[in-house]
Amino acid sequence: MTGSFESLNPFNLKFASAPQLLIGNVYQSLMARSQDEPYSLYALIAESVELDAKREHVTFHLDPRARFSDRRPITSEDVLFSFELLKAKGRPGQREAFARVQKIEASDEKTIRFDLASGADRELPLLLAAMPVLSRASTDAARFDDVRIEIPMGSGPYRVKEAKAGDRLLLARDPDYWAKDRPSQVGLYNFDEIDVSWYRDGDALFEALKGGLVDYREEGGASRWLTGYDFPAMTDGRIVKDTLRPGRPVGMSGFVFNLRNKLFDDVRLREALAMMFDFEWVNANFYGGLYKRTLSYFDESPFSSSGHAASEAERALIAQFPGAVRKDMLEGSWRPPKHDGSGRDRAIARQALELLAQGGYKPTEAGVMSKDGQPVAFEIMVRDREEERLALNFASSLRRIGVNAQPRLYDEVQYQQRRRKFDYDMMIGQWLPAAVPGVEQAGRWSSASVDKEKGTNLAGVSSPALDGLIDALIRARGPEEHLTAARALDRALLSGFYFVPLFHTGEIWTAHSSKLERPRNLPHFPMYPFGFTLETWWLQR
Repeated sequence: MTGSFESLNPFNLKFASAPQLLIGNVYQSLMARSQDEPYSLYALIAESVELDAKREHVTFHLDPRARFSDRRPITSEDVLFSFELLKAKGRPGQREAFARVQKIEASDEKTIRFDLASGADRELPLLLAAMPVLSRASTDAARFDDVRIEIPMGSGPYRVKEAKAGDRLLLARDPDYWAKDRPSQVGLYNFDEIDVSWYRDGDALFEALKGGLVDYREEGGASRWLTGYDFPAMTDGRIVKDTLRPGRPVGMSGFVFNLRNKLFDDVRLREALAMMFDFEWVNANFYGGLYKRTLSYFDESPFSSSGHAASEAERALIAQFPGAVRKDMLEGSWRPPKHDGSGRDRAIARQALELLAQGGYKPTEAGVMSKDGQPVAFEIMVRDREEERLALNFASSLRRIGVNAQPRLYDEVQYQQRRRKFDYDMMIGQWLPAAVPGVEQAGRWSSASVDKEKGTNLAGVSSPALDGLIDALIRARGPEEHLTAARALDRALLSGFYFVPLFHTGEIWTAHSSKLERPRNLPHFPMYPFGFTLETWWLQR
């Protein structure tokens, strides 16, 4: 893996400093998510669940066999402890969700009931079912916020055998894993040991693959995927290239405008700048034509509004927020402008200049675009050479319309500090795909999330329309109502031009040891990126 880690706690406010692969392998939840069914969870620590039709209360009955790896039984007191700790000191989205629980009660050692606010969040029972269960006896609640290396106690199929901060994490399979015969766990976790190494960057990790130091790598660079895999281990068959095609949504990545900077207040400015990103040239010259332009916040999924005219139900929902959705978005006909591939499409530049003029922007005698004496100038924060190359190309295009964008490369520590404090004008942001959009959208786009340091509202968006549509999404009853709210939200987000959409591929490019085998049929909704530790794969004997 690239980057580093400083902690073994993936659940507190500093979760980004910890390996996420601990979730599922070491820590497990009340119920197990299905990687083929976006709305389903199956028995794990909880052997059964009771849920009323209005979703106002949910009761979990724990499996009497469930235990932590120190052989202590898992009780409702552990669940209560976990809930209260994560509600107070957990991840931002988790804290917000758990705050909507009105009451929690353990009637006995194996039964625990949550009373929920009426109609507030129909996804909340699923979020509670997915809650990790921590050991009350082994978890130091007072130091839960600290960044430290402490071997965790979980109930999963693996234990942490060795951990060296920023360098190595060794997981060893627990031969006495209590749930190994549970239907939701059969066929998973097939490696005796998982040895995970961290490397400074993608180049170093690629060299490790070539040298036989790692058995699996996911390729993020199209140019290297096309031309970089001609090395001895590949030609003699020890390493193979494998293209995976899961059915999950692709998420969104792009240059994000930080609306906390008043420069970006005018949506016409944001749209004009977005028009200048020359995807056609970039895709052909940087990436060998392997990418598709991203058209939606939920692209490659039924929740995308692209190509779909709004239904009557959507129009009724959107009508509550006049002006929030443009006509072309409502009709599903909007597309990013298509450049001629020359790198200097004059027709699109003229369209961008016309849009700027409508917003009162004018070029000075020196050709600098400005409004009310303020030049349109900003910094693009980047964290690696690949982002820098992309930002330099975008900045070059913007100079053609008098806009001064300056890419600046920060080291990882500085980058994370600025990102957590929203101290940037523009950056390349990414929203990882969710099988089904839900309450996580509040953390990304709601007014309540704007000032939450370390939060995920990268664009600093605060809009009554988005708040209302997110609320409709969370309260949706049934798949049709949920689809209506998700597409309406997608249209409103696209109308706001908060991102300059980049591109995606529907494939996952991997290179791995020829001894690694995988199922022929891939899960539709694999956990990102493809199961951190290849849970469904095995080693050929």
